[in-house]
Amino acid sequence: MSDTLPNATLDAALAEAREAYVSRNPSSLAAHVEAAASLPGGNTRTVLFHGPFPLLMARGEGCRLWDADGHEYVDLLGEYTAGLYGHSHPVIRAALDRALDGGWNMGGHGAMEGRLARLICERFPSIDLVRFTNSGTEANLLAIATAVAATGRRKVMVFEGGYHGGVLYFGGGGSPVNVPHDWVLAPYNDAPGTLELAEQHADDLACILVEPMVGSGGCIPAEPAFLQALRDAADRTGAVLIFDEVMTSRMSAGGQQARLGITPDMTTLGKYIGGGMSFGAFGGKRSLMELYDPRRADALPHAGTFNNNVLTMHAGVAGLEEVFTAEAADRLFNRGEALRARLNAAGRGVAVQWSGLGSLMTPHFVRGPVRRPADGAASDPRLRELLFLDMLERGFYLARRGMVALSLEVGAAELDGFAGAFEDWLDARARVLEG
Repeated sequence: MSDTLPNATLDAALAEAREAYVSRNPSSLAAHVEAAASLPGGNTRTVLFHGPFPLLMARGEGCRLWDADGHEYVDLLGEYTAGLYGHSHPVIRAALDRALDGGWNMGGHGAMEGRLARLICERFPSIDLVRFTNSGTEANLLAIATAVAATGRRKVMVFEGGYHGGVLYFGGGGSPVNVPHDWVLAPYNDAPGTLELAEQHADDLACILVEPMVGSGGCIPAEPAFLQALRDAADRTGAVLIFDEVMTSRMSAGGQQARLGITPDMTTLGKYIGGGMSFGAFGGKRSLMELYDPRRADALPHAGTFNNNVLTMHAGVAGLEEVFTAEAADRLFNRGEALRARLNAAGRGVAVQWSGLGSLMTPHFVRGPVRRPADGAASDPRLRELLFLDMLERGFYLARRGMVALSLEVGAAELDGFAGAFEDWLDARARVLEG
């Protein structure tokens, strides 16, 4: 086979898949064109855009979605981990109905906020006290601000390929809209390189912010020895160690920190913990979080009109108390591990592998280990797009980059169906994968 044939075949296959996508989705195309008259690119959330144009989802129920043209999909995207409970869980629906029956936007404290806070503090080893926000982005911004205020230092260590929210993006060299902290960019899963940087900036290092598994950067788990090295570095330098568990909090009832037995000084949360509503939280050591106690004369301010909104508070309590129990968390983790093992077994011998942890995973079209985001970035983006489009045609909705985030509603039949579809895809696209 010539060197040019695989790429030519891949280009032809992708062009055909795009053409079929356009033909199948005229209503989504019309909606996109109409939205583009009022929204830049018809979009207000960048990650949801993809070519030739994004699907318009019209309805969701359980673990299934229906688009504007009536196509049904098994939802494997799981709203990028926020959709843990699926689209219509009766316990969450009942909690929302109760909240609505009591009225909303009341401008006061509510009974459910203290209850949700207690549930969170009981679950996560690092959280003595917690405060709520409206997103994981806000939670991370405030955790960093807390560390800066508590230490009087300015430097913030983050990691290549990390993502901590819309203004805290460190993939591909960072983003022009990032907030202007004094960043120290360290290599992920590289303890010696990170420790060297920590020692170099020790006197002015306010905090170390890390995802226990890089999420947007490719679902790449942090090695336990690496996280322990960060714990040790924070202790030596006096920096605040922050685990961004917005995604990995689902790995057990107490998050990845509980699974590994490595306790940070602060933890940030979001996504499903508010029952799938808009939610974020930051919490940690009492000595840090008491800085926000408004009974103190020197208290730090923390505003947010909807921090304690009744919909999120009710849904969050119902979800943690009645649905996402410790047993449910373990079952979901194990289902994800089994699925990823099956996908990797199917792709053995081909340049494709699924990295991840528990119910979160992403494919990489590379050979060799994927330990850092740069390893997975070597994947041919055309293969990612082809997998995405072909899975849509087979009735499975995942992220454009291939990420899968299983909800509690995805059952054995759906998992078997997806694994079978991937196996079929490997056979059908064997020629383009040969290169």
